[in-house]
Amino acid sequence: MATAAATSASEPEAESKAGPKADGEEDEVKAARTRRKVLSRAVAAATYKTVGPGWDQQEEGVSESDGDEYAMASSAESSPGEYEWEYDEEEEKNQLEIERLEEQLSINVYDYNCHVDLIRLLRLEGELTKVRMARQKMSEIFPLTEELWLEWLHDEISMAQDGLDREHVYDLFEKAVKDYICPNIWLEYGQYSVGGIGQKGGLEKVRSVFERALSSVGLHMTKGLALWEAYREFESAIVEAARLEKVHSLFRRQLAIPLYDMEATFAEYEEWSEDPVPESVIQNYNKALQQLEKYKPYEEALLQAEAPRLSEYQAYIDFEMKIGDPARIQLIFERALVENCLVPDLWIRYSQYLDRQLKVKDLVLSVHNRAVRNCPWTVALWSRYLLAMERHGVDHQVISVTFEKALNAGFIQATDYVEIWQAYLDYLRRRVDFKQDSSKELEELRAAFTRALEYLKQEVEERFNESGDPSCVIMQNWARIEARLCNNMQKARELWDSIMTRGNAKYANMWLEYYNLERAHGDTQHCRKALHRAVQCTSDYPEHVCEVLLTMERTEGSLEDWDTAVQKTETRLARVNEQRMKAAEKEAALVQQEEEKAEQRKRARAEKKALKKKKKTRGPEKRGADEDDEKEWGDDEEEQPSKRRRVENSIPEAGETQNVEVAAGPAGKCATVDVEPPSKQKEKAASLKRDMPKVLHDSSKDSITVFVSNLPYSMQEPDVKLRPLFEACGEVVQIRPIFSNRGDFRGYCYVEFKEEKSALQALEMDRKSVEGRPMFVSPCVDKSKNPDFKVFRYSTSLEKHKLFISGLPFSCTKEELEEICKAHGTVKDLRLVTNRAGKPKGLAYVEYENESQASQAVMKMDGMTIKENVIKVAISNPPQRKVPEKPETRKAPGGPMLLPQTYGARGKGRTQLSLLPRALQRPSAAAPQAENGPAAAPAVAASAATEAPKMSNADFAKLFLRK
Repeated sequence: MATAAATSASEPEAESKAGPKADGEEDEVKAARTRRKVLSRAVAAATYKTVGPGWDQQEEGVSESDGDEYAMASSAESSPGEYEWEYDEEEEKNQLEIERLEEQLSINVYDYNCHVDLIRLLRLEGELTKVRMARQKMSEIFPLTEELWLEWLHDEISMAQDGLDREHVYDLFEKAVKDYICPNIWLEYGQYSVGGIGQKGGLEKVRSVFERALSSVGLHMTKGLALWEAYREFESAIVEAARLEKVHSLFRRQLAIPLYDMEATFAEYEEWSEDPVPESVIQNYNKALQQLEKYKPYEEALLQAEAPRLSEYQAYIDFEMKIGDPARIQLIFERALVENCLVPDLWIRYSQYLDRQLKVKDLVLSVHNRAVRNCPWTVALWSRYLLAMERHGVDHQVISVTFEKALNAGFIQATDYVEIWQAYLDYLRRRVDFKQDSSKELEELRAAFTRALEYLKQEVEERFNESGDPSCVIMQNWARIEARLCNNMQKARELWDSIMTRGNAKYANMWLEYYNLERAHGDTQHCRKALHRAVQCTSDYPEHVCEVLLTMERTEGSLEDWDTAVQKTETRLARVNEQRMKAAEKEAALVQQEEEKAEQRKRARAEKKALKKKKKTRGPEKRGADEDDEKEWGDDEEEQPSKRRRVENSIPEAGETQNVEVAAGPAGKCATVDVEPPSKQKEKAASLKRDMPKVLHDSSKDSITVFVSNLPYSMQEPDVKLRPLFEACGEVVQIRPIFSNRGDFRGYCYVEFKEEKSALQALEMDRKSVEGRPMFVSPCVDKSKNPDFKVFRYSTSLEKHKLFISGLPFSCTKEELEEICKAHGTVKDLRLVTNRAGKPKGLAYVEYENESQASQAVMKMDGMTIKENVIKVAISNPPQRKVPEKPETRKAPGGPMLLPQTYGARGKGRTQLSLLPRALQRPSAAAPQAENGPAAAPAVAASAATEAPKMSNADFAKLFLRK
């Protein structure tokens, strides 16, 4: 039965790929197409041999026409002289693609799509051995989807001829049901096992498969019904009185479970059973119906939504977790993972539930193993897997092999390797019995620490150009283990020396950590030595380590030790203050240089402006001196301006019109050239500006008014052109375009509506293209009354369902990009970022339906080439927008109150210059100390200014005269 189903299932696929063409096709071409069916025909022949001569070809799904084509293909192969095979260009193309895919997999064996494409091409070409090898190789690396497993199983079922082949198919089914929860695969498994009922133990095999299938997916509300019915049909087919009770039991078990179409099953049971349905069965059935009503909203939400339906599954999981039925919780997690297998958070939540609630070893380890196979790049899954293996007592060798696989998984950042090493080292540390002076486990732990440091230095730093462990956390843990558990302070000190030589000697917290370790497990002499070195080397918080040193000497040291500590700390702090003073002076000098440059630019602009004004005033004198020459050319009634304005959309002032231009002729003399008068549109705009009565802005109408900006300056009659656009939102009362004094349109206007809802609707027209530029539409707000008002329509925080794409070619259109993004999920919105002129900036934001689709799109699209441009794709997480600090007095952490630092028109500028004479400046006291945190930088000028009394200008003059 299963063989027939598999053969008939494989036939349409072969027909679709190599079906006959229209009538009139040449015989040799038809024969070439038919040759691709040889594989399926061989399967049919093998089935014929197995079943016997009584096999009906029509029942197995092979038509007479197919048989004729198969015969023709066979005869064509046996007599090549009759049908000469032409060069098949498509076959050669497929072979070249197969070679390319195999080479690609030899470079990167974790390319999922490459595996799928290779299997498809090999299957198309009929390469049986290679198809099996390719599928086996892929299944070892990745879990296969239901479609891939069914295709593989159908092919193997078609070619199974003897008992050994059947056992091979059974093994494949066992592997298939472990990857994901697949009702269709369980159904195929049960049906195929029915075909072996005549063999030894066949009946028990069938029942075992069906019982396991019911345990796995029997609770599936939408797909579990088919398994129950198949199992009942099988038991009903065995005509024995003892088997009737088995059918009764299956009916009663099914009716006690909430499943779709329960009413039909109950009616079938009533019709099938000769006796009335027992009252207990009816009660269980009614209870299941009530449960079904509770589950229906979640099932209907899944049916209405589109894959992968992560949010719907999460809501369903929350509901099941509240009820607390372990079997149903496990089922809904498995159903969700079929469509969201690349969501690490879902695997983490599932494995966490199993670790804390069910605690079944085989189930827990199976889920952890599947999690790291689906999301090998997630270090948290590997760490949890190692913990679960240790928790359930897995052999040490197996855990070590799993750790090695984790190292080869290809994590995306350097810190992930530090985390997995820490998890493995913690496991090794828990294996050691530190009561013994030396043991095999202790030596293995030390060897692992050594290897971890070498691995992070050689492998991780070369790949990421960073250590991933700048604070040397692994080395610190090793030092603590040696000091506290092994009583080996000598080794601990060697490790801390290595930590400090790796750039950590300038941090006070590192020295204090070492000091605390010496304090607990060392001696006073080494504590004193560590603090003396800390005083000399610390650059971030020297005051803190100085205080710790003095505190220790105050409680434990001799007078000589105290004097030495005081001398060292005073010397060090004096040097630190001097360095800070120099840094402050250097910064003040830089600020002064910037001020001088700004002053020079200001003088240059003033001189340039004065020069222009001087030229403008000399214009009439020059025209008066050349009046006779101009009259000679007949231009006594017109005046030539001294300089023609070249600014776009400019209009000459009144009285400066010009319709004759003087140009140099071939002989170098002046010649008259007729030109057109100024633009009539500009004159009209200027006259309109002059004639238009000035309307004062009425702030009471802000709610029904919108502000429109970024319009083209060249737009003629803005009110006429914009009115049809905004009338689509509602009745427009008035459009007030803003013009300059010369009558030029300034690119913005106010649009007043009759109703407030029209103004709100008009805001949706923001970024609409008008004459090639994006039009900005914003609420009308008086910023003098609302200085903090900002309009920014897009989110500036992390959005996991939205992507940020950079590196796009400027020629890429929205439609082209949307077509590319649709292949990875449902695109809700797509925005190409443009500048104010409407030209693309090579950036885009793509909003998907959910986080899962966005995460998959990142993995598939990052590094993609579009029109020779390699794009970068990441989850949208814009940097925080800087908000200027309010001019309020603020206090530095651990320091005194600081005066507000106001900035000039060009930034920091002159505000950082001290306005206090140096005669009044005094060195500040030692900077305040903060516990293991940055102390406030010395603000000499600021602190002095706060302490000095207020002085008048006369007081300052007296101070300067004293000099």
